[in-house]
Amino acid sequence: MTEFSLKLTSMRDLLEQHKLKSLLLQRVSSFAWATCGAASYVNTASTFGTATLLVTRNHHYLITNNIEAPRYEKEEKLSYQGWQFEVDPWYAPSKTLGRLVGKGKVGADFDYPGALDLSAEVSQMRTLLTAEENVRFRVLGRLCAEAMDGAIRAIQPGQTEHQIAARLGSEVQNRGVQPIVNLIATDERIFNYRHPLPTYKTLDRYAMLVICGRRWGLIASLTRLIHFGPIPEDVRRKAEALARIDATFINAPDLAPRWARYSKEPCKPMPTQAFQMNGNFTTRAAQPRMNRVNI
Repeated sequence: MTEFSLKLTSMRDLLEQHKLKSLLLQRVSSFAWATCGAASYVNTASTFGTATLLVTRNHHYLITNNIEAPRYEKEEKLSYQGWQFEVDPWYAPSKTLGRLVGKGKVGADFDYPGALDLSAEVSQMRTLLTAEENVRFRVLGRLCAEAMDGAIRAIQPGQTEHQIAARLGSEVQNRGVQPIVNLIATDERIFNYRHPLPTYKTLDRYAMLVICGRRWGLIASLTRLIHFGPIPEDVRRKAEALARIDATFINAPDLAPRWARYSKEPCKPMPTQAFQMNGNFTTRAAQPRMNRVNI
């Protein structure tokens, strides 16, 4: 069974489970999952795309306008997956969706009149990666790591955080990956802010670079730190503590089902050292994630 056939079967199983006539998907994340990696956004910050997918027990439709349809067909090649294109003029209110949905119970991952909200169920299905998605995820991780390495080797003291962010964003974009999160902190800002948007502050000795790169509807997240000159003892101590935490989780063969227990009751080999940040104590362990898109 192909990746797309497997996903189409999962969507129709969802219809059967909830006794529905059809399923509507409009979120960027859902669209990417259902189409095996296609992109439906124009505004990269949008939650909802420029097309709606309609899946019934016997058909699957892609509903969009005449501006967007050619890209979906020629570049994303979605007609090869058997999506039946329903195209409306860009300037006229669409009546196609209502006509195709008709009467009967419908589920959706967005606010559609009378529809059962299935956004949580669809999100859960997206967390179960196929073999093909695992391959794409590894490629994405490698591309983001290469981009991070290129950026972090190019920065120098005296550069502003905006300049560092520009270099990181460029390295990511040059590899065909979209930087949906690009955070930079230098020196004391690393300790003061958990999510530091880049500023005009210049780098003295210490920099933190954070990137979340998106491709094929998947997201890889990386954080790297670089220090110029001798490393202060407190920075070294924190880095070593986090390295031990990372190593504990990496070496846990059954990490996924045990993560909740680990996060509440740390296992004995894992260091429990905490550090103060913004008046609160925190241990910045690397929680394993398989992100796809902002929701």
